[in-house]
Amino acid sequence: MQDSILRLESPTTDVVIKTHPFAEIVYWGPHLHHFSPQDAQSLIRPVANGRLDVDIPLTLMAELGHGLFGAPGIEGHRQGLDGSPVFRTVAIEQQGQSLTINAEDEHAGLRLTSELALDESGVLVVRHGLTNLRAQPWQVDRLAVTLPVSERAKEVMAFHGRWIREFQPHRLTLEHDSFVIENRRGRTSHEHFPALMTGTPAFGEMHGDVWGVHLGWSGNHRLRAEVKTDGRRYVQAEALYLPGEMAIAEGETLWTPKLYASYSAQGLNGMSQQFHRYLRDHIIRFPENKPRPVHLNTWEGIYFNHDPEYIMRMADEAAALGVERFIIDDGWFKGRNDDHAALGDWTLDEKKYPNGLMPVINHVKNLGMEFGIWVEPEMINPDSDLYRAHPDWVLALPGYPQATGRHQLVLNLNIPEAFEYLLERMSWLLGEHPVDYVKWDMNRELVQPGHLGKAAADAQTRQYYRLLETLGQRFPQVEFESCSSGGGRIDYEVLTRCHRFWASDNNDALERNTIQRGMSYFFPPEVMGAHIGHHKCHATFRQHSIEFRGLTALFGHMGLELDPLTVDEHEREGYRRYAALHKQWREVIHHGTQWRVDMPDATTQAQGIVSEDQRQGLFIVSQLAMPDYTLMMPLRMPGLAPDAQYRISLLDHPNIRLTGEGGHTMRKLPAWMEAPQTVSGEWLMQAGLVLPILDPETAILIGVERV
Repeated sequence: MQDSILRLESPTTDVVIKTHPFAEIVYWGPHLHHFSPQDAQSLIRPVANGRLDVDIPLTLMAELGHGLFGAPGIEGHRQGLDGSPVFRTVAIEQQGQSLTINAEDEHAGLRLTSELALDESGVLVVRHGLTNLRAQPWQVDRLAVTLPVSERAKEVMAFHGRWIREFQPHRLTLEHDSFVIENRRGRTSHEHFPALMTGTPAFGEMHGDVWGVHLGWSGNHRLRAEVKTDGRRYVQAEALYLPGEMAIAEGETLWTPKLYASYSAQGLNGMSQQFHRYLRDHIIRFPENKPRPVHLNTWEGIYFNHDPEYIMRMADEAAALGVERFIIDDGWFKGRNDDHAALGDWTLDEKKYPNGLMPVINHVKNLGMEFGIWVEPEMINPDSDLYRAHPDWVLALPGYPQATGRHQLVLNLNIPEAFEYLLERMSWLLGEHPVDYVKWDMNRELVQPGHLGKAAADAQTRQYYRLLETLGQRFPQVEFESCSSGGGRIDYEVLTRCHRFWASDNNDALERNTIQRGMSYFFPPEVMGAHIGHHKCHATFRQHSIEFRGLTALFGHMGLELDPLTVDEHEREGYRRYAALHKQWREVIHHGTQWRVDMPDATTQAQGIVSEDQRQGLFIVSQLAMPDYTLMMPLRMPGLAPDAQYRISLLDHPNIRLTGEGGHTMRKLPAWMEAPQTVSGEWLMQAGLVLPILDPETAILIGVERV
């Protein structure tokens, strides 16, 4: 047996694979300092009575043909035949911490190629390729990646959501059966982010064993955490195919999306930090090595009311506030006066812009700002010249009426002429104008997506990737944002082609606290668009102080979303102050190590970022609702150097006031707020810092600096 045992290792995590006769992960956990292949003999399983008379492996493909009886990783057939494959290893190749396993089922005429790579960060990346070796096509119904997890992993954490309320966490105890996430909306979706975490009971930010997985795919998907009746546990992830959507011809190979997996013995923070490091090392790439510029986006300021002279005045004020990138949102193209018409007609509205876009762009550039613009290329309004000329370009099945969503349909990118039209129009926009940034939106789900009479959701996603890749190659200086009614298309695969995510259409600071925290489990702050909106939120009509809005937007890629000409001086000064504060700290925010802090009161949310050299730390405490207790509990500050001394600074607060009459806040401030204090990193991590009593929907910002 030991000849078939291979190991992938990293400083934090090891994966041990038994390769023959079938490929099976036998260990995925903490790094082993004294490993020998013969150790794996301790895991040779007994055979239970009353069942099959042989051991049943939980392979990388989890074939039903072994008698596994759980959710198989492969389902399909060749006109009813070859529908229960079992893959036997025929060749393996290991290079460093990467492993390729080739397996075949000669009876079914199928080859399986499994690629596993364990990064130095501790992130394991796995994908499968299925090749058809016979003349007749093999219909693929399911093709998944399966990873075993420890029997200790009895709790599951995942996310639900909806438009303007993405990344909402929930938990459940899993002792039997399955927990399944399924998404058929044709994009990553607000509702079912393709990730889950499973771990030891009550795992938290700072403690517990956690196995987290994320499927890098922007379309339909299914994720599963399952407990077999024999007690073994596994997680599984796959692109979800619609009926008849996927068949592979002879010699063709279908690859699963990549599954990104992270094991941590240090709770959710350890998991997140490994994912963040992996993204920074391998996926996140910006056109230039420079600080992420502060945005101003015009959408909630002017909507469709475009007047170039007024927009240039907005740009003047934006520059005075410290904005570094100015973005014109929806409404610049022909006939686009509301959201009922003109999607698809990507030519400039000469009534609004009689002198073209260049006067506005030049004005923005002369103010020292970059210029950005909004597009939604994948969509088409029935009320558009493009639809009137090409109604057959809609992504749909023939014979069925298509319901519009936000008054629009989807353009079928599988039609070569439609694809080339979009490529030509986007090349006109980006080639004839010095555009630095594109906000790429996608506002309608895919209903009965069809091409040539067959389901085509998967193909549409791949064509979107191809369009974005082609534009990225033609215009490498342009940054792209993935926006899909906010957070509807956020995943690692689209991040290989874009540079920023719009986390949510909701700029309500209270809601954003939960949304941004949920997103932080898998994404670092520099790719998370976080804007300060109007004092009366356009999504919820809730009102918050500039301090709460400003601090909430601080821990991302900051921007403003408003008309700066219409706000009063207090608000204007606030925008200026928080833009400057973000710039002061963004090197730490966008390159440091992020920590979410467990607080004993669920109404209090805390997080921090510590610089790589542990010289600086920035911590925010947000009070989301009335606290449960009359005193705030101390804030422990993880990630500092234990033997260093740190000076504590109060950087921003919600105008905390003392009162002797009772009824509000405090009679006496914490001592560190009244006189400077220097404290050891060890003390701040273990004992913490006592906090002032905060009102609901306020936040406080604390800095620490090594002395």
